[in-house]
Amino acid sequence: MIFERTLRRGLFRIGGGDAEAAHEWTLRRLATLAGRPVALAALRARYAVAAPRTVFGVRFPNPVGLAAGMDKDGVALPAWPALGFGFVEVGTVTAYPQPGNPRPRLFRLPDSEAVINRMGFNNAGAEALAARLAALARPLGVPLGISLGKSKVTPLSEAVEDYQASYRALRGHGDYFAVNVSSPNTPGLRALQDRAHLDALLAALVGEKPVLVKIAPDLTDAAIAELLEVCLDRGAAGVIATNTTLGRTGLAPADQARSGEAGGLSGRPLADRARQVVSFVHAETGGRLPIIGVGGIVDPDDAARMFDAGASLVQLYTGFIYRGPALPRAVARAASAAPAPVTTGS
Repeated sequence: MIFERTLRRGLFRIGGGDAEAAHEWTLRRLATLAGRPVALAALRARYAVAAPRTVFGVRFPNPVGLAAGMDKDGVALPAWPALGFGFVEVGTVTAYPQPGNPRPRLFRLPDSEAVINRMGFNNAGAEALAARLAALARPLGVPLGISLGKSKVTPLSEAVEDYQASYRALRGHGDYFAVNVSSPNTPGLRALQDRAHLDALLAALVGEKPVLVKIAPDLTDAAIAELLEVCLDRGAAGVIATNTTLGRTGLAPADQARSGEAGGLSGRPLADRARQVVSFVHAETGGRLPIIGVGGIVDPDDAARMFDAGASLVQLYTGFIYRGPALPRAVARAASAAPAPVTTGS
């Protein structure tokens, strides 16, 4: 409540209300914090919660992760476990450095506890991320996921090679890899969810480390079922459900003026659809594919419903923006009191 009533108000005013300016300001502060072991230890004592789970062969201190997009280039990595996260996913990273789409490209919809973004995979590239991870002074202490995307300059016909280049640069650093074929902000990317494209991609990547596929909430059940067949046939370790949506259902009246902004919507309005997709994936695969549930989790009850739908782990992004550092701790505490979903892939 302190965060929501005071700190958040100040953060949302940074840069004249520019959401990306506030994001960058926060990352800089967390990056500074990451170099202060005493401060990190104090935060861990306050926020860390033990609720261990082993999923796709990886042991997680608790099932609450930081979603990709918050710290794309891994500039503040040691800070996230200290804030209570049981795992961290960096990226989405591409083989080539790229600036992303023109600014402004990140918009808060506060009455809906939502965000619209059209960032466009802005990142420093796979080689730069690999160098930063290699230079970490000490082990992270929680599993690290790395989200891989296609470089904008790379045509779809060369997508497999592009993903492979990123994977080769980073495979020694990630505990699992997420194949992002579902962002709405890179032209043509969602076509990689089709059977032929995804089959070729997973054939090239599945092997040494667990590989998960991140899917869009806008797919039909039939399209999701086809995607899951490919995941099972090619030995994917799991599914991340879901990415942002192109839909605009559920926005508060005060946020309707922003509804025309291009990009993917995340946060509270996505919760029902994300949970439906998780439930469908769990039922369709008979629990054979572990699921990381993400989308619209802004309180422990949202997370509980996601676990009930079949998720083995959850991730936070927009909820963390609106609810602050108390949220991962609260979700992890609630998860520690509930049994983990049974999946044959766990």
